[in-house]
Amino acid sequence: MIELLALGTLTGFVSGFFGVGGGMILVPLLIVSGFEMKAAIAISIMQMVFSSIFGSFLNIKKNAKVLKDGLFIGIGGMLGGFFSGYIVSKFSNEFLQYLFICIVIFSIMKIFFSPAEPIKEERTQNKLVLIVIGFFIGLIAMSIGVGGSVILTPILVGFMHYSLKRATALGLFFVVFSSIAGFTSLWIHEQILLTEGATVGIASLLGVYFGIKIKTFIHSNSYKKYILLLYISVLFMMIYKTI
Repeated sequence: MIELLALGTLTGFVSGFFGVGGGMILVPLLIVSGFEMKAAIAISIMQMVFSSIFGSFLNIKKNAKVLKDGLFIGIGGMLGGFFSGYIVSKFSNEFLQYLFICIVIFSIMKIFFSPAEPIKEERTQNKLVLIVIGFFIGLIAMSIGVGGSVILTPILVGFMHYSLKRATALGLFFVVFSSIAGFTSLWIHEQILLTEGATVGIASLLGVYFGIKIKTFIHSNSYKKYILLLYISVLFMMIYKTI
């Protein structure tokens, strides 16, 4: 129980600071702690419901623009997330771990070659396109126990010319939709762990608050380096446990 509370607080801080659901760090840590991949996914998704709702509330209070494109991407993410329970129930732990590794490698490459602040203006996207993007991100992300920000942020920064900080705030808002759908899907397929997930989720709220607060004081270029450091650390952790 104490271990889960500590993991929840740490994950919450990472979620608020980096604008991620927290799954990309929580899933590897749970695996290292002895949980199987599917159990880690179940705990992670429930934690995301707590951290993403609270974190997005704090972000929207600071900047209402988070709602601009986030609503349409989020709707798509929710639709995709509803199918994640089927994916988790049909594929092996090993397959899901390798998929997780591939997603993190893609994110590292895209963020590394993208500027922290946009050189061009943000592109205005068709609302249907945003929903489709959200759908596929929600489907993949919930199937590997991450909120989707790890996939969405590189797309927003690399292709839609968002600033990195705004992209991470929008990414966390996206997680609200995808995590609720993922939680519902796992519940239907009897894959959820309520006690462990609630313990980690409640503990994460404190971490989220301080993560978002500290984020506002970090320069964009330094923020990019911190994100890359996080992603690379997670990548090596997952490779170590998988191979």
